[in-house]
Amino acid sequence: MTRKIILKIKRFVDGDGLIAEDFHSKKEFEIRLYGIDAPEMNYCSKIKKDEKELHIPAALLIKLGYKSFEFFKSNMQIGEICTLVQEENNLFDKYGRTLGYLILSNGNVMNEIMIREGYAKPYSNVFCKKLPMYKEWSLKAKTDKKGLFAIVDSF
Repeated sequence: MTRKIILKIKRFVDGDGLIAEDFHSKKEFEIRLYGIDAPEMNYCSKIKKDEKELHIPAALLIKLGYKSFEFFKSNMQIGEICTLVQEENNLFDKYGRTLGYLILSNGNVMNEIMIREGYAKPYSNVFCKKLPMYKEWSLKAKTDKKGLFAIVDSF
C-alpha cells in the first residue's frame, strides 16, 4: 500500500530536501527524499564525520553540497505541482520530515535523477524499497564519472 500526496513546491532546503504545500489542505511541510543523501551545505557534525571518513576537507564537501543543491533546483520550479509517493509504515524520518519519492510534473522521479546523475548517493539509514536499485545506479554514475563523481571518488 502506498500513499500519494499532491503538492506544490514552495522552496528548496538542500540537495535532498524541500518545503512543499499540500495542494488540498494548503499545509506546508518539509520533505526528505527516500534513499538518497546529498552532501551538506553547512559546517555541522555530519560534515565533520564525513570529513574524517572520506578524507575530504569540509570546504570541498560543502562545495559539493552546493553543486548538488543547484542541480536539484535546476530540475524543478517553485510552484510546480508534483506528487509525493510514500511507502506504508515509512512516512517520516527521525526529525519529523515527510519521506517520499518526488514525482515531477513531467513524470520523472527526482530521487532517481539525483542518483543516476551522480549528485546524491544512496542513503541506507532509512530503508526504502528502491535502495538496492539506487546502489546499482550510483555505482554506474561513479564509473561514468557523472555529477559529483567527476570531482571526487566518493562523497
